[in-house]
Amino acid sequence: MRGDDVLIQIVDAAFADAARKSGAWLLCRPGCTQCCMGEFKITQLDAARLRRGLADLSQRDPERAERVRHRARETAALEQCLADEAPCPALDPESGTCDLYAARPITCRVFGPPVRCESDDLGVCELCFAGATQAEIEACEMQVDPDGLELALLDELEESTGRRGETTVALVLGA
Repeated sequence: MRGDDVLIQIVDAAFADAARKSGAWLLCRPGCTQCCMGEFKITQLDAARLRRGLADLSQRDPERAERVRHRARETAALEQCLADEAPCPALDPESGTCDLYAARPITCRVFGPPVRCESDDLGVCELCFAGATQAEIEACEMQVDPDGLELALLDELEESTGRRGETTVALVLGA
């Protein structure tokens, strides 16, 4: 999906800019799985990207893809309170890295740097920016999608596929 590729370029560039500004405050590295725990809602745009990523993985490494599907089915079968504590099904428990990193949801792509929430609060990873002042945090704020491309693409996708509303990583990957 061409529009989604553009969105990902925008978001990844915004993350790179925020990471540059954040410097040593940003502790996100391969193997840090703080943001990979618990079920969370994703959009149908994220779901479509994950489906494509899993299909690509199935072509390259069918066994690894099946492990992702298995973890997803296990997570989807959990009671909500347990799913809220479970690792993301795309997280490889041995390496601590994402098996679907290139296809990860927007939420995953923006975790770490300071990001404005719907409430207008500035959210930040609890591991990053320890000891930083509010001004230092604000100076590193990430502008995720300033032109609203994600919403436009999501509307277009939902209209064309009939798939509407939010879902979860486990439900998408375990299907």
